Amino acid sequence: MEYVYGALLLNAAGKPIDEKSLAGVLTAAGLAPDAARVKALIASIEGVNLAEVLAKAETFAAPAAAAPAEKKDAKAEKKEEEKKEEKGVSEEEAAEGLSALFG
Repeated sequence: MEYVYGALLLNAAGKPIDEKSLAGVLTAAGLAPDAARVKALIASIEGVNLAEVLAKAETFAAPAAAAPAEKKDAKAEKKEEEKKEEKGVSEEEAAEGLSALFG
């Protein structure tokens, strides 16, 4: 992951992402860069517009201010799901299903 982070840092700084600069970022972070991994990453992102990819990327951040009503609804749904799960298969039905496995 450090290699990808280094490439993203170079991209954010507007610097070219090449072997020398990526190795420099990793060294500055206190890591000993592996030349093969550096080359593999450079080869994999060659021709990729990182700014465009990052702009299209989905974000997983939760909304900053969730309404209290939404929280209550989520709790009610969870309780309903638990009730549905409790009504599941009885032990006898489960045993009958297992006996079919052993002929």
